[in-house]
Amino acid sequence: MPTYDYRCKDCEHTWEEFQSIKAKPTKKCPECGKRKAERMIGPGAGIIFKGSGFYETDYRSAAYKKDAAADKKKAEPAKTESKSDSKPKSSSES
Repeated sequence: MPTYDYRCKDCEHTWEEFQSIKAKPTKKCPECGKRKAERMIGPGAGIIFKGSGFYETDYRSAAYKKDAAADKKKAEPAKTESKSDSKPKSSSES
């Protein structure tokens, strides 16, 4: 559930309220008791999934996945070349 910012038009009191998305906005100010509260528009926040079931790459576009696969294919030959170059020479080759 999100936290909403409220401000009273009468007494200028500001507060935060933790409520459901489906809940109607609060109208009564907890400070002065008048029904002049308004929900303020905030900057918003990004959704952050936490836990072992969510991965950043789960929701990538098809174009991104295609480009990533092409980049991976380009990088693979370079890896195999560097491994063969770094082989230690055996004593029979010297």
